[in-house]
Amino acid sequence: MQPHATLPVQPWMTAPDARATLDALAAAGIAARFVGGCVRDALAGRAVGDIDIAVDREPEAVMKALRAAAIKVVPTGIKHGTVTAVVAGKPFEITTLRRDVETFGRHARVAFTDDWRADAARRDFTINAMSCDRDGGLWDFFGGRDDLAAGRVRFVGDAATRIDEDVLRILRFFRFHAWFGRPPFDAAGLAACAAAAARLRDLSAERVRKETLRLLEAPDPAPTVAAMAGIGLFAHWIPEYAGTALLDLVVANETRAVDVDGLRRLAALLAPASDATAFGKRLRLSTQEALRLEVMLAPTPALDVRDDPAIRRQIHELARVLYLDRLMRFDAAADPARWARARDLASTWDAPELPVGGADALAAGMKAGPKVGALISALEAWWVAGDFAAGREACLAELRRRIAAGDHA
Repeated sequence: MQPHATLPVQPWMTAPDARATLDALAAAGIAARFVGGCVRDALAGRAVGDIDIAVDREPEAVMKALRAAAIKVVPTGIKHGTVTAVVAGKPFEITTLRRDVETFGRHARVAFTDDWRADAARRDFTINAMSCDRDGGLWDFFGGRDDLAAGRVRFVGDAATRIDEDVLRILRFFRFHAWFGRPPFDAAGLAACAAAAARLRDLSAERVRKETLRLLEAPDPAPTVAAMAGIGLFAHWIPEYAGTALLDLVVANETRAVDVDGLRRLAALLAPASDATAFGKRLRLSTQEALRLEVMLAPTPALDVRDDPAIRRQIHELARVLYLDRLMRFDAAADPARWARARDLASTWDAPELPVGGADALAAGMKAGPKVGALISALEAWWVAGDFAAGREACLAELRRRIAAGDHA
């Protein structure tokens, strides 16, 4: 079968590690093509990350061929036809062509095949169903190249059937639209997602979180998010959704700062009064992620960027990551210069630690107890108010003065 078109040969296709892998397969008579995301991204002119390869022989033959060429091979998913070749530390996931025998939910009973079209027909979207050989020959059975050029995300085959096979494809439809699509949405795909929206409740929190965060990391996810809300998707996992106004602000600020963060953008979708703890549990956020969410949703402290001491005080209070989270929700357009200064300080200034502690209070004659902690806290407030200028000797002098004056009583 002749290729449908040609993809200009890319450096990643001819790199020594890729060439060694393909040479080992070819020596055993195994046909191999690059598939999926690497082909899509190359056609879109984007950086290629993971490189996946499909082959027309069963995994045992693939492993034998790789080992004969002294290439390390790991049976990462051999039951599903996948092995991983590791060349000079770089992994290549190699999967035998498959065809569906029976589907049930997101699982399927498959059989290995040598039919490239049957394998492509199993994939979710046309832009992900293309393959190419090492010389750039491009196979595109379902019009993925034209869809990619048009900014159209379209299911392979019947959209409702593909969603029935795996409900996660609803979120993937929107995620790929955020990254590769342009309006309008594919009508059949959008309608199928709307019809199956309630089934999102059947998905695990981990899968919902992963897809949602990856969607939100797109350069401008707000139009896609608005479309998701328009067909009622958020009612099933994120009922706290409050619109995209704050998301637009966060995206604009992150673009200025070249600092994209999916969790920060997710928080921007939630109503200010949302219960951060409940939301974190629902989406199985880590402890650190839940803390960040809580700080972003908290009404206080209101950011103060009027001068450097005020900025430093709040960086010290919140710590760098949490301060940046709050800063990205601040209207930079109100005072662009001061916002930029706050961003720079948060990125470069290391908040110091109070140079005295409870041991110094005990050495100065205080008795152990809660009053020691209260005194140190008051001393720290004095030190912070002085813009962290007081060194250890000055702090010790102030500590002794307060003890002598009975400020700790």
